Amino acid sequence: MADRQVRSRQGLDRLDGRMLRLLRERPREGLLEIARQLGVARGTLQARLDRLTGSGVVTGYGPDVDVAALGHVVQAFTTFEVDQSAREAIAVRMRAVPQILEAHVVTGPGDIWCRIAGTSNQHVQQVIDQVLEVPGVRRSTTVIALGAVVPYRVQPLVDEVSGLSEPRG
Repeated sequence: MADRQVRSRQGLDRLDGRMLRLLRERPREGLLEIARQLGVARGTLQARLDRLTGSGVVTGYGPDVDVAALGHVVQAFTTFEVDQSAREAIAVRMRAVPQILEAHVVTGPGDIWCRIAGTSNQHVQQVIDQVLEVPGVRRSTTVIALGAVVPYRVQPLVDEVSGLSEPRG
């Protein structure tokens, strides 16, 4: 574990962490202005951003979208139990369902965990039924999200890995 932390910190320093924080906080601000705020040349900032993009640390530049504002006010977490031999075919079908926001192969009582967005509880049920029709899907277990205590975020982790904050426990 310590070796992984050392390698991560070697690849992401404090300037990288500060740069990523500013890019997340002010995504519409130009690189020249962000470079000025960080006290580095624009070329330095661009080279660092290119390195982080090329290494897969930075994965996108699109706007964050609130699915509730799109009318999909119900979020559910569903675990599907599946035949292992059918997992790839099931994944292909899941990718075709726009309301499945993410899906992961997991350990434990289920096999594939999904986050689903729907316009209503009935809509979520329709999405689940659509997946249950796929050959190899045996059953599902679903919980409805009532609210987010910690919404999806990455900046606190970036801060820790880059040395901008102290590691916790």
